[in-house]
Amino acid sequence: MSHFKKFFSTLLIGALACLLEFVFNQSQWAYLLVAIMGGVITFTLLVEMIKTLRSGRYGVDILAITAIVATLAVGEYWASLMILIMLTGGDSLEDYASRQAGRELQSLLDNSPQIAHRKQGDRLEDLTLDQVKVGDILVVKPHEIVPVDGEALEAGSVDESSLTGESRPVDKKVGDEIMSGAINGEGSLIYKVTSLAEDSQYQKIVKLVKESQEKPAHFVRMADRYAVPFTAVAYLIGGIAWFITKNPVRFAEVLVVASPCPLILAAPVALVAGMSRSSRNGIVVKTGTTIEKLAGAKTIAFDKTGTITKGQLTVAEIDPVPGLSKDKFLSYLASVEQESLHILARSLVSYAEKRVDLLPVSNLEEVVGSGVQGEIDGKLIKIGRAEFAHAEVKAGESTMIFASLDDRYIGSVTFTDEVRKEAKATITQLQGLGITREIMLTGDRKGVAESIAEKVGIREVHAECLPQDKITVLKSVPEEERPLVMIGDGINDAPALAIADVGIAMGAHGSSAASESADAVILKDDLSRVAIAVKVSQDTMKIARQSVLIGIFICVGLMLVASTGVIPALIGAMLQEVVDTVSILSALRAKNDGRQR
Repeated sequence: MSHFKKFFSTLLIGALACLLEFVFNQSQWAYLLVAIMGGVITFTLLVEMIKTLRSGRYGVDILAITAIVATLAVGEYWASLMILIMLTGGDSLEDYASRQAGRELQSLLDNSPQIAHRKQGDRLEDLTLDQVKVGDILVVKPHEIVPVDGEALEAGSVDESSLTGESRPVDKKVGDEIMSGAINGEGSLIYKVTSLAEDSQYQKIVKLVKESQEKPAHFVRMADRYAVPFTAVAYLIGGIAWFITKNPVRFAEVLVVASPCPLILAAPVALVAGMSRSSRNGIVVKTGTTIEKLAGAKTIAFDKTGTITKGQLTVAEIDPVPGLSKDKFLSYLASVEQESLHILARSLVSYAEKRVDLLPVSNLEEVVGSGVQGEIDGKLIKIGRAEFAHAEVKAGESTMIFASLDDRYIGSVTFTDEVRKEAKATITQLQGLGITREIMLTGDRKGVAESIAEKVGIREVHAECLPQDKITVLKSVPEEERPLVMIGDGINDAPALAIADVGIAMGAHGSSAASESADAVILKDDLSRVAIAVKVSQDTMKIARQSVLIGIFICVGLMLVASTGVIPALIGAMLQEVVDTVSILSALRAKNDGRQR
């Protein structure tokens, strides 16, 4: 039975008991109803408590069980009913705080390749992925997803951003590895299968996410940390009162006011309030446990492209040969590139349209795996890889294209992925909030990654990472440097987001797979919201802790008074509601306290 059903069932039983007691004067039937409901809920609590203890953890259930059993045993069933209502209500509140999570794998599964085109002589045969065998020759049509891993038989260009996170297309030569999940470029791609579907790269990502979701990190909630000492104090006071008076009712009276409702209610109310505050700041936090972990975060890991950077390649440098003006050079290149869908072409044309006039082009042709060419005023312009444009220079760490005029090299264009303007300040703020280790995990080249990390103040870099490499790095973070937070935005980040103690997805323009695998999603394209999320979480947990302690101190005072016998069980249960109200009102401060903008 779900916590919501338990709560509403308890309310219904309470209403029926009131009807029997006060309308039909059938107190024995009212007692029986409450006893049955109390017995059922106590049994479910006992089962959950045993599971919890076996896992090496502890909670507040044992005190609640004892209070219910003790009040029923001495005939104080109205007090028992009050405890049951608050207990099931608190569990329902926790369910409400976490029910937004749950579809972590759906986007990955929906986007998995389903069909492969096998080359059979001059025709293509469509196969399901389980029919594809190692050694088959497959054809991937323009803009299709590569279905299984293989080896290129012809040159081509693919977009591996779903695997590495890097937005630049990758040119493939004969013999190069082709990974499933990559998106083919403009021309057809022909390759030989080297791995079955279940062993291919994209399916490894899906498997990694599944494994990460099935093995959540161990975490002790704040309320559970207070449970053991609070329970011990309650038993001690109740036991002493019973021993001195020889009256078991005194033990029940103490446990009624010791009911752990401040622990059960105050923390969840504060967490829900903190989630509401986060939402107003453009951050969707899926569970209250996420806030608890964020508040104590010690290590934070970032993807690079789309997270630290904007994920959009822009023109950084135009370098024509001596004697050719930049405007003329730019006009040549943008005119030939204007009909191409290549990401570098789109960036170049967008840059040029604001600065130069575009020229008419004839005989335009896309040369798969090499570049594009066309004629302007009868002159052949080639743009693309260094060898295609007859360049004697080689590309460095930066992304570059080269150009030739009638087979004579005429210059190059360098592109860069712009660092977010708020990135450096965000890293500094996180360090001020207690983050002691910052990591960059990226599929990009080492030189590029280290340069960007230095600009924003990240001290540890792991470059040229595939999804499983990111998992390896995150798993290696020792317990004393956790909780660990991971921030990313692409499908390739989904396994890392899922396996981290807290995964945060840049959801404004990112992959839905990343958003669904994450514990929190930033809805605005603003990295500074990560620091806000940590600050809100720390504020929320401070208020939650204060609220729990307020309730505990009042409860201890009431237990001492109840041990003298001056507070009957039913009055004690009513006083407990006063304690609950005070704790809840205190916890609600987390909704508005120090709101970030």
